[in-house]
Amino acid sequence: MELRVLNYFLTVAREQSIIRAAESLHLSQPTISTQIRNMEEELGKQLLIRGTKGSRKITLTEEGMILKKRAEEILDLVEKTEKEITLSDSIIIGDVYIGTGETDAFRLLAKTAKELQNAYPGIHYHISSGNAEFVMEQLDKGLIDFGIIFGNTSAEKYNSLKMPAKDTWGVLMRCDSELAKKNSITPEDLWDKPLIISHQKNQDTELSAWLKHDLSKLNIIATYNLLFNASLLVEEGLGYAIGLDKIINITENSKLCFRPLMPKVEAELYIIWKKYQVFSKAAEKFMLTMKEHQEHPI
Repeated sequence: MELRVLNYFLTVAREQSIIRAAESLHLSQPTISTQIRNMEEELGKQLLIRGTKGSRKITLTEEGMILKKRAEEILDLVEKTEKEITLSDSIIIGDVYIGTGETDAFRLLAKTAKELQNAYPGIHYHISSGNAEFVMEQLDKGLIDFGIIFGNTSAEKYNSLKMPAKDTWGVLMRCDSELAKKNSITPEDLWDKPLIISHQKNQDTELSAWLKHDLSKLNIIATYNLLFNASLLVEEGLGYAIGLDKIINITENSKLCFRPLMPKVEAELYIIWKKYQVFSKAAEKFMLTMKEHQEHPI
């Protein structure tokens, strides 16, 4: 399977038309059609559903959708690798790829990026947001250089650097809700309430321990990946969201408020990267600066 043919396939998928794809690639329609059919024969699967003469619209089969996702990842990784190899030895320029969950502690990385910008304006940053599963998947595939996660992870697989910051767990709720009158929230306060919780697997045990209850016996009305979307459910009165502080910008006129858990629960943050990772010069400079900030906080 050749990279150029993967590019042809992605162009067809994007344009939903072999004719428009051929125009975009400045190739003939028969050339594109032949290459795609050869790839289908090689894989033993139909990738495209070709439209009738009336519409000619191309749609993807299930196997075609799988290939589209993987082809995008492959070509992104190839582009990233080419950039790293072709950079000049005399200057530090390039891209730093970071995957992170929602956390106010990302400000530390933002400050590091700003500090480096003055000396190395040729460094560019690409931020992908998601939960811990997403971050580690991107890291394992080589699509990002660093990941920010809550709690440490496998020392055999990743190197890690503890960040000089912690996030506080609490409950996001409407200002007119019953629990908004309290300064902090106890486990008993939530036993009879409709709850919205993160669906990250590694947080279920910790949350269940704090709640002193099996989660399956509570009224879990929704789960979320990113807290912003959960905040919209809270704002509409669906329930109480258990999450981290300072992620949702709560202003004086906001309909929402945040109350910390009691007993207090804090989340430690780590920046991680794959063991034996060969960094680009830009990524290496970023890591060295982060380590300096750990020893001497900004």
